Amino acid sequence: MATDMKPPAGAANFLTQNGWDNAILSPVAGDASFRRYFRVRDGERRAILMDAPPPHEDPRPFINIAEYLTASGFNAPEIYARDLAHGLVLLEDFGDQRMREHLDYHQEDEDAIYRQAVDLLRELHDVPAASLPAYDQAQYLREANLLTEWYCPAQKLDVDAESFDAIWRSILEPVIAAQNPPVTVMRDYHAENIMLLEDGGFGLLDFQDALIGHPAYDLVSMLQDARRDVSDDLEQRMLAYYLADHSAADADRFRSHYAILGAQRNTKIIGIFTRLSVRDGKQRYLDFMPRMWRLLEKDLQHPALKPIADWFDEHIPTDVRHRPLPAVKVIP
Repeated sequence: MATDMKPPAGAANFLTQNGWDNAILSPVAGDASFRRYFRVRDGERRAILMDAPPPHEDPRPFINIAEYLTASGFNAPEIYARDLAHGLVLLEDFGDQRMREHLDYHQEDEDAIYRQAVDLLRELHDVPAASLPAYDQAQYLREANLLTEWYCPAQKLDVDAESFDAIWRSILEPVIAAQNPPVTVMRDYHAENIMLLEDGGFGLLDFQDALIGHPAYDLVSMLQDARRDVSDDLEQRMLAYYLADHSAADADRFRSHYAILGAQRNTKIIGIFTRLSVRDGKQRYLDFMPRMWRLLEKDLQHPALKPIADWFDEHIPTDVRHRPLPAVKVIP
């Protein structure tokens, strides 16, 4: 994955062709992919250059979903220019005020900002879903199985991967049945991907992997944040706020699906963070592991998850979950 923060070779020509002749580029924080980002300054104008180099990356999903979100009344970055052959996209700059950092310094705003983030999801779930593939059983299972594919070998655990897969198949059935009609699921809706705009609105980022699926997924993504501690009390208050217009029976069913998707997502992230360490040498992601196990263990307490909770107790006991991953050799 990309670590070189020199602008791509074709950036200067791309910017000149699109009217940014005198632009100055500086790197900005990226993510866990091959994509890189640069702030573009040309006098008073500002933009972001996304470098999504083929064949590793394809910027078209980002562009398509950005246009869907904008057309639906949400703040996704405006696309100023694109060169799909070289993976270059010039897009609107939402600034540097992320929800995460704002709340680090303004704890008193936490309740209001999370309510606003929940309101945005409620609005998104009320508009027609995007034309996207479904978050189907195969996708859920591929993600959950990242734990047995990466975490368990890294911890030198010999586990029953087949029963793990089979249990998840059964547990996920009611969730998949409830995805009718589906909603747009951005999949990484959390405090580091929500920008606070000057007009008081939210700017959305990192939605290129969106699918259509269950409304609980983005909610649990935000309230069980992999990178920011969200108190149990805040989580429950925001979950109740989302469910305020649901009947008691529908709310109970939703909470069950919320716990299942939380467990599935947190299981996936433990696998991904292990892969980032083992395959890509990105050791910093291991710092999040204690939080991920705490979140997963909380979800596993729900009765709907007892079969998979029992699997974890048998194959990955508590003392293993909380021991650091051993030093590993990066796979080239």
